[in-house]
Amino acid sequence: MRMDAKKSDMRRGRMNGFSLLEVLIVVFVVMVVAAIAIPNVLLAVSNIRLRASAGDLAGLMQQTRIMSAKNNTVYSVRYGTRGGRQVAYIDLNGNGSFDTGEPLIEFSGNTVAASGAPSGSGGQPSAYVLAGDTGSGSFDNTNILGFTGRGLPCNYDTSTTPPTCSTPPAKYFVFYMTSTRVGSGGVSWAGVVVTKAGRTKIVTWNGGAWN
Repeated sequence: MRMDAKKSDMRRGRMNGFSLLEVLIVVFVVMVVAAIAIPNVLLAVSNIRLRASAGDLAGLMQQTRIMSAKNNTVYSVRYGTRGGRQVAYIDLNGNGSFDTGEPLIEFSGNTVAASGAPSGSGGQPSAYVLAGDTGSGSFDNTNILGFTGRGLPCNYDTSTTPPTCSTPPAKYFVFYMTSTRVGSGGVSWAGVVVTKAGRTKIVTWNGGAWN
């Protein structure tokens, strides 16, 4: 009777285990799910960081507007790099470079300033168009956004001495930002829009339209 009990326990132990084939199937399923899920997670993280940077930049632009009106002084929003990261700052002394004490924001993750408006070809979105705008298009990253002493936006023209900042601006502003998706090499786009009245909003490209 004792021998039979031992054999029964051994058979039960073998039945409760997993075969090598079963383990391989589980590993394969996990790898397939991960291959599908990881790119989506990376895309979501990239988009969150891009939108966060756009939000920080929009806040900095509004801070520039408030400070210009408060101090009755023309200030501009400028861009540069610090520690390998792209930054934006309020140029309080007008020298075109960052100085200690000037308000600063740092772009998040792989977010960088675009060289200009997207072309609408080669995988790039079309340029953003502000609905209902009566101007003749928009200023983009090739222009400098400034605010007059009344808190109104202007195209800050550094080709003159001193730089000019006349209002009302002929166009609204759209500052474009991109973020390279880790792993896929794709590029996400966002923009910070500044209307001719000085209001700001954030837009992102969803692959088919700006929203």
